[in-house]
Amino acid sequence: MRVTQVKSKNGSNHAQLETLRSLGLRRIGQTVEVKDNEAIRGMLHRVRHLVKVEDD
Repeated sequence: MRVTQVKSKNGSNHAQLETLRSLGLRRIGQTVEVKDNEAIRGMLHRVRHLVKVEDD
């Protein structure tokens, strides 16, 4: 899965900031490849308003 940060993390709570960090996202427009599993899907659900997800 490809995950791209599309919105700023300013104003996000601590859990959302840590989730973005653990996904490897640091800035708007950055894209990372992640494995598709239940843990990652839960993380993406937590920050769904900040990222765009593309299934490969």
